[in-house]
Amino acid sequence: MATLIASETEAGSQAGVKNEREYAILKRRIQDAGLLEKRPAYYALSISTNLVLWTLCLVLVFTVGTIWGQALAAVGLGIISVQLGFQLHDSGHRQMFDSAGKNAFVGLFTADLLLGVSYGWWVQKHNRHHGNPNDVDLDPDIKVGAIAYNDEQAQARHGAGRLAAMYQAYLFFPLTTFLAWSMHVAGFSYLFKEPSRYRRLEFGLLAIHAVVYLGAMVYFLGPWSALMVVLIQKAVGGAYMASVFAPNHKGMPQTDADSRLDFVRTQVLTARNVRGHPLTDLWYGSLNYQIEHHLFPGMPRVNMRRAQPIIAQFCKERGIAYHETSFLESYRELLGFLNEIGAPLRAERARV
Repeated sequence: MATLIASETEAGSQAGVKNEREYAILKRRIQDAGLLEKRPAYYALSISTNLVLWTLCLVLVFTVGTIWGQALAAVGLGIISVQLGFQLHDSGHRQMFDSAGKNAFVGLFTADLLLGVSYGWWVQKHNRHHGNPNDVDLDPDIKVGAIAYNDEQAQARHGAGRLAAMYQAYLFFPLTTFLAWSMHVAGFSYLFKEPSRYRRLEFGLLAIHAVVYLGAMVYFLGPWSALMVVLIQKAVGGAYMASVFAPNHKGMPQTDADSRLDFVRTQVLTARNVRGHPLTDLWYGSLNYQIEHHLFPGMPRVNMRRAQPIIAQFCKERGIAYHETSFLESYRELLGFLNEIGAPLRAERARV
């Protein structure tokens, strides 16, 4: 037995060395193409554009006299808030600048002051996801919540939660309209309960956001119009955000303590790419290149399109399944997966 364990350990060690060598080869190809170099000029333009559009939407909300005009401007606010979310995402991965302080400044300014979401909460949560994508034990993005992501989670539901799991494919997008609110609550709760590097600063920035944002809405619009604008903005922003993030991993292979893989295969096999196009890249914040992003999270988003064929070729050489699909097909796969999880519950109910 001792000999068997030793031989297995040696084999595992050799496999680990091989896998590390594989990633080193891939990284060298990406580096040789210059794709890991920061693109500060691009991000300066992107940040400036987002701020101009954000300001324009606010001006329209406050100055348009009709209720329908305010509602349309609120939709614009919801869309731009997700573009700001991509800005937060990239700063959290330090994609923007070589300086960690500059990235953190952009992240805190964007998350806490403009969006009212905790930067510290989001970074730690997202980093745990990147380290353990689609791991049923370790990935916070597939923990038990409103949606069941595997049979065990579905079977554990009771009452209204079980009924929701049965028909979650139909409820998924309506539920996403509450996503922005859940992020506000989760971030605030995290700052209260967990140690965070910027805790005091974040509390201050979140307080400023709440006072200025809500105060301006009520002052310029009155309470009822302000409520309408806020609800529309949050609903549109939540649905848009989910439409970007959900197809990235949902319905792809899941892992656990007994089935974990090496880094390259974990990042590739658990992710789904949505075929690139300039408009698709803009809508997704280049997160449609999810495989590339997970292999190189510090790569500037503007470089991911060029990295895609290099990584696809690398996977082909090594027989690693590389899944890329169309915009519409990604949602069909997502909703089909959610419907499949609810099917056993519906069958049980039909037998009763």
